[in-house]
Amino acid sequence: MTEQLPEHVFLIRIAELLHTYGTPAHRLERVLEKVASSLGVEASFLATPTSLIASFGSGSHQDTRLLRVGTGDVNLGKLSEFDEVMEDVEHGREAPGPATARLDAIEARGARYHWSVHALATGVVSAGAACFFGGGVNELSVTFGIGIVIALLGRWLSGRHSEVGVFEPVASCLAAATAMWVARMTGAIDDRIVTLSSLIVLLPGLTLTVGMIELTTRHLVSGMARLAGAAAIFFTILLGVALAWRLWDGPVSRAVQAAGSQLWPSPLEWGALVLAPIGFAVLFEVRRREMHVVFLTGVLGYLASRYGSFELGADLGSFLGALVVGAGSNLYARLANRPALIPLTPGILLLVPGSLGYRSLTSFLDREALAGMEWAFQTGLVAVALVGGLLVGNVLVPPRRVL
Repeated sequence: MTEQLPEHVFLIRIAELLHTYGTPAHRLERVLEKVASSLGVEASFLATPTSLIASFGSGSHQDTRLLRVGTGDVNLGKLSEFDEVMEDVEHGREAPGPATARLDAIEARGARYHWSVHALATGVVSAGAACFFGGGVNELSVTFGIGIVIALLGRWLSGRHSEVGVFEPVASCLAAATAMWVARMTGAIDDRIVTLSSLIVLLPGLTLTVGMIELTTRHLVSGMARLAGAAAIFFTILLGVALAWRLWDGPVSRAVQAAGSQLWPSPLEWGALVLAPIGFAVLFEVRRREMHVVFLTGVLGYLASRYGSFELGADLGSFLGALVVGAGSNLYARLANRPALIPLTPGILLLVPGSLGYRSLTSFLDREALAGMEWAFQTGLVAVALVGGLLVGNVLVPPRRVL
């Protein structure tokens, strides 16, 4: 076996790390080709959600590497640090060999925030979702507690190799059973709102949206694989909810309706809107000095989406919100010379259609096939609107950076 050049080792390592920590295929391939070009390396890359193929050279001298890469948790703080390393290599401030060691050091560091802060952020995000779905103070309180319990459950299962595919149905069953138990004991909460809001951090709405973007940008293999993965997660969550409903003879309440019949948020919704972007920033390990742009992008995107929904309908509201988030993220990337993914990922999460997909599947559980089909169509329509908004945002404010 021939010895790998330092440039090749660096490119393979950065490809693996960017993939693991949440870079979509359409961005990953472009940024790798850009870095390879700056190093004078002839290379091509193919990324899917579970593998990476890197090819160096051409003809009979071509060297191809296949990496089996798992998808880890999105970590925007580390992505930003990896981006700084790539920038130093591109501009000749650091050689590929030392840069690879620097990447390994960044990857080896633990979480930026303590696990208790992550648990608190999960509770805050879940409670914020309950508010957006029309819940009151009682729903927010119960959802906040269940969200923290789900975060602790995830931490307990994370160290076990057998937990893959188990966490979602267990967490969804726990959330639904707890919500129905509290509803029956007190009669003071809407258990469907509490269940949906408690599971908001597990719903693969972001995966669904990214998959649609990859299909739109002609990354067909990655896009289809990501959509299939999102569908699998939806069904495992549905399994847990269905089990809880069977054990408790069905939910107490009958419908979930999102807030937003008024143009401007209520005081309670304003509080949720202030805290939710910060909660997502903590969950995605955003660095403290970048919190403000995450907050601003998230708030502006949500308000734009709400205004668009009030004036034009839910689908065009999602388009307008995504347009603001996409253009704002690209503007940040141009001004700060940092990845647009930092504000883009948390900002788009306030708009993604994961809750619509959940409502579609639970409608089928209720034997309401027509409502299920309507929600499924709405899910696809909102996902397409989000993709369209992001693409138009790229046209209005072209991204200076690839990542």
